[in-house]
Amino acid sequence: MADPKGFLTVGRELPKRRPVDVRIRSWSEVYEDFGRDRLEKQASRCMDCGIPFCHQGCPLGNLIPEWNDLVYRRDWQEAIERLHATNNFPEFTGRLCPAPCESACVLGINQDPVAIKRVEVEIIDRAFAEGWVRPRPPAVKTGKTVAVVGSGPAGLAAAQQLTRAGHDVTVYERADRIGGLLRYGIPEFKMEKRHLDRRLAQMRAEGTEFKTSVNVGVDLSADDLRDRHDAVVLAGGATAWRDLPVPGRELNGVYQAMEYLPPSNRAQEGDYAESPISAKGKHVVVIGGGDTGADCIGTAIRQGAASVTQLEIMPRPPETRPDAQPWPTYPMLFKVESAHEELADMGGDRVYAVSTTEFAGDGDGNVRALRIVEVGGPETGFQPVAGTEREIPAELVTLAMGFLGPEREGLLEQLGVDLDQRGNVVRDADYKTSVDGVYAAGDMGRGQSLIVWAIAEGRAAARGVDARLTGRTDLPYPIPPTARPIA
Repeated sequence: MADPKGFLTVGRELPKRRPVDVRIRSWSEVYEDFGRDRLEKQASRCMDCGIPFCHQGCPLGNLIPEWNDLVYRRDWQEAIERLHATNNFPEFTGRLCPAPCESACVLGINQDPVAIKRVEVEIIDRAFAEGWVRPRPPAVKTGKTVAVVGSGPAGLAAAQQLTRAGHDVTVYERADRIGGLLRYGIPEFKMEKRHLDRRLAQMRAEGTEFKTSVNVGVDLSADDLRDRHDAVVLAGGATAWRDLPVPGRELNGVYQAMEYLPPSNRAQEGDYAESPISAKGKHVVVIGGGDTGADCIGTAIRQGAASVTQLEIMPRPPETRPDAQPWPTYPMLFKVESAHEELADMGGDRVYAVSTTEFAGDGDGNVRALRIVEVGGPETGFQPVAGTEREIPAELVTLAMGFLGPEREGLLEQLGVDLDQRGNVVRDADYKTSVDGVYAAGDMGRGQSLIVWAIAEGRAAARGVDARLTGRTDLPYPIPPTARPIA
């Protein structure tokens, strides 16, 4: 282990966020630098417990105690080798993952858990800075070709693994740039796109081919795709969003989150001087209390919103772990992300246990206000509470209520893959669909989930493809048998 007394003598510490009034003036990431000496002390808190439950908490099976020990001993180069052994993209998970590993940390039973996520991101950032992250092209080519449809974390992980196994891999992306929601869904203040671009540069140098602006199922038929390639990996995500069909939904100014966030990211890419969907000077309401809702809050504030209110139909989560969600499970707790700090600073509000009953218009086809009502909890079926109806101003509304699964029209219909009751693609334990030679990874088969699950499934699907194409495989299977998809 690192320091046998580290967990007794060192408290949990994370980098500070830049002051709100400073950070909302730019789109840069919100955290200040964290000194290496301080980080090494944080790594020393890892107890090297007999059974590292952080492994169970992490879908990738990251070797957390090992690289904590290496960081404490200042062997950073070996630390990135151990981190990359299980995770293709720690620069993504270290910034975007909600860290179920920390919820499962043994130290977290009666103390603050180890700052695993912060150690992870510092390892990979230093590795890039030192030039330790280099292309790893295959020594031998197999002559087999694989198509990966979708360039989010699942597709990129599958592509990198299969390229390194010696296959000729082509990634098809319907957007004009590679990255999926990493590119156009995640705001710059949560992850600057330079982190994505430098990883894509590595993948291109390894031999992965990327084709953008190709909507498979429209621009290229499923039959043509299968004719061109020996195997296909579906990694298009769960992009069918949940809507809110109440009166006034058709009014101008009401957008899905994934209609609102991408133009803002495009403005950061230089496509626009400013987003064509701007919150500047407007009363903004974000419906949905999850991470996407927080992304909409931070974006609206940086665009200069007059006010921002966040609505959530569920009751306010507790601040401490409830008895029904014991260690080492991942608890649903009240979180204060950077965007929530900014919301509070501007006098905005997070309103729980309410439901929208109507979008009210201004007479010219634009949204003017929301009519909302308080509701009971899930046990009541979210029944309205009489006498609690009220109206709040809203000139721009974003719907961040999650996703219902993959889009069925086009590619999935043409392939004829089996779907489960929730509309997700059915896979077996090797991630093979009901169609021979076609595999599915990430949210397309799992449903809306975490980035760490997407990477894990991409790696696992790559193993299934490699075994089919070559008759054997040396690629790792990161997901324990109990967590594998069942047909």
